[in-house]
This record gives sequence, C-alpha cells and structure tokens, in this order.
Amino acid sequence: MKKRNVALCVIFSIVTFGLYGFYWLAQINNCVNELADPPKKTSGLVVVLLTIVTLGIYGFLWAYRMGGLLDAALAKRSMPTQNRSVFYLILAVIQLGFVGWILMQSTINSMIPDEV
Repeated sequence: MKKRNVALCVIFSIVTFGLYGFYWLAQINNCVNELADPPKKTSGLVVVLLTIVTLGIYGFLWAYRMGGLLDAALAKRSMPTQNRSVFYLILAVIQLGFVGWILMQSTINSMIPDEV
C-alpha cells in the first residue's frame, strides 16, 4: 500500500474520461480494507462491478460504509476520527462522490507512514 497523489488521481480520471476513476475507486476500497481490517470485506473489483450494475446506487451504500471503516482505521491508530459517513453519503447523492473520494484518499494517505 502506498500513498497516492490526489491531484494526479483527479487528472488521470479526467484525462481517461472516468476510466481511471474506476481503478481509483477499487484501490480506495482495497486500501481501506487493509487499514481497517473489517470482518466482512468486499473487494475493489466487486465494488466497481456492483456500482456499474446498479447504475451507481451501490455507490451510495459504499460511500456511507467507507466513512465508518475509515473511522475504525483511524481509531485503530489512535488518530482522531472524522465521522464523515453521512457526509460521504450526501456527496454521493448530490453527484459529488468524486469529492468524497478525494477526502477518503487524503485520509488514507494520512494513515500510511512516509517511506524512508
């Protein structure tokens, strides 16, 4: 697991007309699974497929769930939790889920130690 440059992820997503966004979504999911280690894990590929098949509806549930898992991962590292589950859900509902991904990636990056 490595830190991702949020600006580059956004640029790649724009340049590839959203295709990189699917990869980024899967990577966010896999990183959060690794950091939080929940009992029931959904792979990134399954998240992408379910989001596509349900025409984005699964993305609402996923955004809400990621808020809770990120809080669990932060608490596990004795870092202050952010309680952003509802915020991520609202962003997804008003079609700004991309902003949620940016915030999630920033939180993930804060939990990954700097390479020496």
